[in-house]
Amino acid sequence: MKTKWIGIATVMIILVAAAFLQKNPFFSNSNSLDENAGQQDSLISMTKKSVFLYGIDVTGLNIIEGTVSKNQTLATILSPFNVPYQIIDEIAKKSKEVFDVRWIAANKKFTVITPSDSSQAQFFIYEPNPAEYVVFNLDSMEIYKAEKPAEYRLREVGGTIERSLYQDMDEKGISIPIINKFADLFGWSVDFQALQKGDVFKVVYQEKIIDNTVVDVSGIQLAFFEHKGKPYHAIPFEQNGEMNFFDQEGNSLKKAFLRDPLEYTRISSRYNLNRYHPVQKRYKPHLGTDYAARTGTEIRSVGDGTVVEARYSSANGNYVKIKHNGTYTTQYLHMSKIGKGIKSGTRVSQGQVIGYVGSTGLATGPHLCFRFWKNGKQEDWLKEEIPPSEPISKANLVAFNSKREESLKLLSQISITEERLLADKKSPPTQGTE
Repeated sequence: MKTKWIGIATVMIILVAAAFLQKNPFFSNSNSLDENAGQQDSLISMTKKSVFLYGIDVTGLNIIEGTVSKNQTLATILSPFNVPYQIIDEIAKKSKEVFDVRWIAANKKFTVITPSDSSQAQFFIYEPNPAEYVVFNLDSMEIYKAEKPAEYRLREVGGTIERSLYQDMDEKGISIPIINKFADLFGWSVDFQALQKGDVFKVVYQEKIIDNTVVDVSGIQLAFFEHKGKPYHAIPFEQNGEMNFFDQEGNSLKKAFLRDPLEYTRISSRYNLNRYHPVQKRYKPHLGTDYAARTGTEIRSVGDGTVVEARYSSANGNYVKIKHNGTYTTQYLHMSKIGKGIKSGTRVSQGQVIGYVGSTGLATGPHLCFRFWKNGKQEDWLKEEIPPSEPISKANLVAFNSKREESLKLLSQISITEERLLADKKSPPTQGTE
């Protein structure tokens, strides 16, 4: 009897143990393990994201980055990646309409992409500048150029004059194009050759950013300058379908002429009726304004007009003379060369490049001698009062006053010691505030 109960108990223990093992996932059979493993792999693959570079799905591919060496060509770059010469030759011929590979330059970045199981290049990407790249698909022989994703942000910066407008703005990291536009804006209001220590500047402009690097700037959107305690404002406002800048009273800053025929530079000699000529070694009137600049610096027409002379003479060197209207004429002397297409009868617009600084004719060094006629008589350009464009109309006065208050509030928030960067924007810059 005892033996019988022991046998029954043993059977019960075995049955309970079997049931436990079947329900416990740790002790489940191999099929169950395989199912669980498959589910886990599926979850991993679902969460694994594809990787894109230059718009190409490079997930699982090999990426090799490099910099073009001196005298390196497309062939010498791709040869180590087992690309047949026939393909290189075909790519070089086919790419001319998109990007001529002969322009591949030293110190430019390139990227080669290969399959994970092969060392032969599948893609070659070349960056001609920080904003663009050229993709060469070595399999399909497709070639195209694209722009890198860009962000735009407003930069607000202020400061004081310690040495010069150029030096002090440059120390703040303000780019040369913005400095030049700033000088053009206030050129008729402020003599930038006679600034005082402590003069204040403030400016708002837009930066284009790619890969955390500023690659371009767009026009000034708001500006302020205080000279000898007097404030000057540049407030953007659209009137008659055109965006222009106005001062605090609603007067236009736009003039019929630019203040200077060169972008921001140094005046080396002024209009003087009794100047000692450095070449002829005698006293004679100097009826122009000399701008010191490096050879090759662009010279621009100060206003719209028609070229009446564009030639060489022994005294003036290469020069261009422009008639703007029945009242005003300007002349640009000692050019290293006259601009392409500039000849007698050519119509030119304000700011158009008409030549390049040089030292031809009677000149001791590279500079531009700029001359100005009013009603047929040569006058001192720096003392000339040029009438502005149309002020804010009565119909636009309410809207302008609102814009002015908004602008003055923003300018008051700009520190002359600390700058502010506004939130990044995904859209390109607005037009009309150059």
